[in-house]
Amino acid sequence: LKEKANSSVLGGVPASLPALVKAIRMQEKAAGVGFDWDKKEQVWHKVEEELAEFKAEAERLEDKDKLEAEFGDVLFSLVNYARFIGLNPENALERTNRKFRERFQYIEQAARKQGQDLHEMTLDEMDKLWEQAKSETD
Repeated sequence: LKEKANSSVLGGVPASLPALVKAIRMQEKAAGVGFDWDKKEQVWHKVEEELAEFKAEAERLEDKDKLEAEFGDVLFSLVNYARFIGLNPENALERTNRKFRERFQYIEQAARKQGQDLHEMTLDEMDKLWEQAKSETD
């Protein structure tokens, strides 16, 4: 009984989980005991607050450890917003990864067809192919 009184709500979240999944699970557990916002606008305000803190730290570029911590706060707040509005951030990120892969492979194939090597192309040239990829893969 004493052990149960000292256990954490977050205790059931394995430390071995990937960070994104762990963030989702911890937020779900915390929300389950009422530690949650009432409205999505409040959650979004937190995202904006964390972005502003990250931006300020990034502009200083003095302390990489602090910058990394602020970036983590941005990610955590975005994961929380996604959870709050019913999106699965893991699925969303995987979807974007697939989309990026398709578009980048389109660029590679288009460059080969034009007899070009990506290493020798300018960013503008690759960006034009990226825009083509977007219109053809969406």
